[in-house]
Amino acid sequence: MTPTVARRTLPLLTTEQIAGLKKELADTIEYRKSGLSLNHIIGCPLDCGYCVRHLFDNFELKTPRALMSDQAAVDRLTTHSYFQPHITPIQIFNRATDPMLPVVKPHTFNVLRLLDERGLTNHVLVITRWRVDADDCAILNSFTNIKLTVLVTHSGISDPRIEPVDSRIAASSLHTLYDNAERYRTVLYWRPIVPGLNDSDDDIDRALELSEHAHATVFTGLFFRDEIAAYYAGHGIPLPYDETARRKIMPEISEQRILDRFHRPTDSKAPYGALFRKTSCAVTYAHGEADYNGHYGIRELCDICPMSQLAICANAWKKPDLDTVTSQARLLGATSDPVITDRAVIVEGLNEPPRYWLQHTHGYQVHDVAKPHHHRRHGRADIGWRKAKEEQ
Repeated sequence: MTPTVARRTLPLLTTEQIAGLKKELADTIEYRKSGLSLNHIIGCPLDCGYCVRHLFDNFELKTPRALMSDQAAVDRLTTHSYFQPHITPIQIFNRATDPMLPVVKPHTFNVLRLLDERGLTNHVLVITRWRVDADDCAILNSFTNIKLTVLVTHSGISDPRIEPVDSRIAASSLHTLYDNAERYRTVLYWRPIVPGLNDSDDDIDRALELSEHAHATVFTGLFFRDEIAAYYAGHGIPLPYDETARRKIMPEISEQRILDRFHRPTDSKAPYGALFRKTSCAVTYAHGEADYNGHYGIRELCDICPMSQLAICANAWKKPDLDTVTSQARLLGATSDPVITDRAVIVEGLNEPPRYWLQHTHGYQVHDVAKPHHHRRHGRADIGWRKAKEEQ
């Protein structure tokens, strides 16, 4: 039986208050690469300067509030047109609040309970940088159906203008989660890594030490959009890059320094330990499953993976049937017939949600022909990468 949490629930926003929100923020469900994202709680006091809340005009809302009840939110999620029981990965409260804030935590646990009681075996991702204690771990261990992963965001950034939250809080939570893990898994979410800010030798060594207290580690760069750049400029924070980008920025030199430090040349089975470039790779490795995003097709992406995980992904990965994908893509609104390569399904005219539906349905990468994935950049921004001659 799931332990109960005796705390008050958050007040609901009125219809008029919800109508005043930016449309994207009022929409409680968003399809992202790592899953269908449920966000019916908005507001966060942690004030991380690079937070995606800037994109929703929500950064100044510090006190969490609910858009609807947990039951209504879960009903909306599980009846969503893109939701597939036991297939679609799910993320909870990863866009507009932190799921482990004291006033949000009861809702997080309740949503997990509601999903678990439905017998769903979907992957469920909870991403936090806040405090987690042993009692929380007991609740997280009580869910028996969902494949639960708690990803602890740790950056090591010490500039309070960028990240006022002490990274030692996340480090402590990681230790607690890992030490108490039974049914759930814990991932070190090392992000955002920014050159000259938190990628020194000491920073990398600290991440390497923390990785010993997680079932897997994923590293990634900064999501630097115009709205975030404007916040930096308005608060006198040095801009980390001269330009913004649609995708996360992870410069080549930073990645190489990280790989060099994590490399264990004498370990032929796991030469980089449990280090991954992609969130879904780390999550599925921690659960002993094949990557639900089908990254195995991007062979250079897998060059740091443990051999055991490569075998699992290789066994599950197969090219989908062209007729099936063509029919599905057409129904989703594709403007031309897809092409299936040994790396990905290439589509035209589909935005991110239908592409992610196809990707999770088939366990195979799905790319937009207008937004190509360049070799070795792994779907990240071009900033900080040399352009090889063959790419010109």
